[in-house]
Amino acid sequence: MKKGLLMALVLVLALMPIMAQGSKEAATGDDYKLVLKMSHVFAPNEQLTKSLDIVIKNIYDRTNGAIEIQHYPQSQLAVYKDGVEQVARGAQFISVEDPSYLGDYVADFNALVGPLMYTSYDEYEYMIQTDLVKGMIKQLEEKHRIKVLALDYIFGFRSMKTNKVIKTPADLKGMKIRTPGSQLFIDTINAMGAIATPMGFAETLSAVQQGVVDGLEGTMDAYGSNGSSEVAKNMALTQHFLGTCGVYINADVFNAIPAEYQKIIQEEYSAGAKQMISEITNNYEKTKARLEAQGNKFNEVDSAAFAKTVESVYANMKGVTPNIFQIMQNELAKMPK
Repeated sequence: MKKGLLMALVLVLALMPIMAQGSKEAATGDDYKLVLKMSHVFAPNEQLTKSLDIVIKNIYDRTNGAIEIQHYPQSQLAVYKDGVEQVARGAQFISVEDPSYLGDYVADFNALVGPLMYTSYDEYEYMIQTDLVKGMIKQLEEKHRIKVLALDYIFGFRSMKTNKVIKTPADLKGMKIRTPGSQLFIDTINAMGAIATPMGFAETLSAVQQGVVDGLEGTMDAYGSNGSSEVAKNMALTQHFLGTCGVYINADVFNAIPAEYQKIIQEEYSAGAKQMISEITNNYEKTKARLEAQGNKFNEVDSAAFAKTVESVYANMKGVTPNIFQIMQNELAKMPK
């Protein structure tokens, strides 16, 4: 009996290094598996959804199925502020949202995507590579455990969509305009002269039809794909925001992923942003022409007058670096011509 126990003990001790090695391989080898859920508000046929479909397929293929990202467009799961909060709390979750929602954690992100800050996609791409913005990203990760995988899923400049021709801030007076729930959006639409009316997009089109709101704001891509062109026949090209989304994951969740898979995830989200910008740029005029053929109209606006109205938005931003608007404008002035 004692001899048998002794032999069993010797066998266990002999196998321990092999078992330990096997455990290590399971964590980073063929047996590793992580399922992440990714959520946003965009419709299935909008470019952001299409581009992200490509990203998650490439990640799945390149990791041989080890990293599976389940895609939930059109507000099926938590979105906006709630989505970013899921990330901050450590959920196995990827939030795809406007960077203004990061302003709840690092206030200067509100200014990064503030109204009438940019006149081109290139200006924004330059800005997010500056030391100023890199410092904001670092602070977000170190203090709030939110890791930024991308900030430039650009879907175009946002403009007013109504059934009335809007040319000046006075034309918006008294009009109820649907906005996302971002405080930055609410403050901006109010400053421009309208009455900001936050609501989920699922209720928006019927709200416009029923006269609950007088219109909404959004990009050319959205205008051509989410049904808003059917209920709001005129787009005033205010271009008051550069429409862009960032991709966010909890830093601890990301750091627990094997390094080779981290690299793939980062590469694919970066490549996806470039692909999306290319598609949005190439399709703008085609989408506009198609909508014009369907009876939709477009008009230019008094951009200087609208720019004057939003000065108060920057002046009243809470918690931002003093003179943040001018600081960012100074950064843009360094951009090579």
